[in-house]
Amino acid sequence: MRDFQQDGRSAVYSQNGMCATSHPLAAKVAIDMLEAGGNAVDAGIAAAMVLNICEPQMTGLGGDCFILLQPAEGADFVGLNASGRAPAGMSAARLREAGHSAIPDGSADAVTIPGAVDGFVTLAQDHGRMALSDVLAPAIRYAEEGVPVAPRVAFDWAIAAPRLQGHARDLYLIGGAAPKAGQLFAAPEQAEVLRRIAAEGRAGFYEGEVAQDMVDSLRAHGGSHSMEDFAATKCDYVTPISTDYNGHRLTELPPNGHGAIALLMANILGHFDIAGLDPLGATRAHLEAEAAKLAYDARDRFIADPMPEGRLDHLLSAKTAADLAGLIDPASAMHLPNERLESVHKETVYLTVVDKNRMALSLIYSVFHSFGSGIATEKFGLLMQNRGAGFTLQAGHPNEAMAGKRPMHTIIPGMLEKRGEFLMPFGVMGGQYQPNGHMRFLSNIADFGMDPQAAISAPRSFAHAGELALERGYDDAVRARLAAMGHRVITPEVAIGGAQAIRIDAATGGLIAGSDPRKDGCALGY
Repeated sequence: MRDFQQDGRSAVYSQNGMCATSHPLAAKVAIDMLEAGGNAVDAGIAAAMVLNICEPQMTGLGGDCFILLQPAEGADFVGLNASGRAPAGMSAARLREAGHSAIPDGSADAVTIPGAVDGFVTLAQDHGRMALSDVLAPAIRYAEEGVPVAPRVAFDWAIAAPRLQGHARDLYLIGGAAPKAGQLFAAPEQAEVLRRIAAEGRAGFYEGEVAQDMVDSLRAHGGSHSMEDFAATKCDYVTPISTDYNGHRLTELPPNGHGAIALLMANILGHFDIAGLDPLGATRAHLEAEAAKLAYDARDRFIADPMPEGRLDHLLSAKTAADLAGLIDPASAMHLPNERLESVHKETVYLTVVDKNRMALSLIYSVFHSFGSGIATEKFGLLMQNRGAGFTLQAGHPNEAMAGKRPMHTIIPGMLEKRGEFLMPFGVMGGQYQPNGHMRFLSNIADFGMDPQAAISAPRSFAHAGELALERGYDDAVRARLAAMGHRVITPEVAIGGAQAIRIDAATGGLIAGSDPRKDGCALGY
């Protein structure tokens, strides 16, 4: 139980339905949908579309999404990969010949075809209950009327504003500056796009005037995108992958996302007695950091679309985890020569919804970097993602950029369960942090018995790009101990990630949710 004399949040309890998102307006819309007779899919899509307006630096119709769904209590999980592919004109050789060692993240070459809209329409058709026009109605209203910018959104917006290019600066800045908290932001052009999707389904986005606007705008920025690329976009149902850790089961989606790396981290850390450690002590942070270095090194070598033959089985094998665990020195930090030096803050929204029939939705939706590529279309103002920056230009690499191929993705929805006790859809935002974040959340639950809110709120650490970031919740003695182990300890400028979770409790049948205080959002139930 938390100390009620200290600042903090209680977990939210409910009996019928629940939603947890990073913005209160989206959470309210989800609950409205549930109370109007919609199911978790209807509510989740409605909330996601509102987040397009509430958090445009994080997500939008020009992005991708991934989904894990339990259609009914006890049913098998359904996985949906709604990430887009590189256009037919993509050529890594051309970019190398132009002198690039990586795809410029603010270029049209970084823009893969948005997959999210096809994913949402497909999910609504296959698993939703309400008409798409009803599901999209709240987002259409908010796009037209505007929403007050929330404090964390304003903070992120100010950092990200320099990424906006050309027409995007007219649409996403107010008087040439990032909006302040409380200022109204509207996107009436996007309301028209949503109306077309409501009336025509995926054709309202991937064909006709909206698609032509995307093609023309990207070509004006030097892109090779075509109407055929957009028309061919199609999401895929995929088989989830899982592992066990301390009596709990963690389920992820297979590559091209890096959910397998969360599983690998769990398998590595399963060789250590994490539960016997101080959850905010140096030893736990050190072991987690070392496991992350090894797992992320494997990610950068192997995760791709498609995975090389046998590589996924290799990543998830008990022998691989044991071999990697054996490389960890419990008292000294390792330094890998090929650690990626990435400092750009990546943007994502995650939400989860559980309805009264216990359909459970875990949904993550993103444009990758802040404001994606920074390119907005001329007519409808759609911000285009830059997921192509997730490719490598290294010749022969499994993740080498190639026409019609999906890049390695950072966004991953999760499901956590302890058979006979609970099921918990959850997700952790924060770009590269996400596999590490899934493992930290899993460990907080499985090793330290935290409730969903405590597991989310607890301070975080992350070893990346040669540094060990510790949030301010760690004390100076822990920082000094980690530095003595050889870690380059820093305090991050931006809080590490964000998270949402809903626990379906088997004993009571009730719902227990948490929402990250690092964001503006909340959990709501009815």
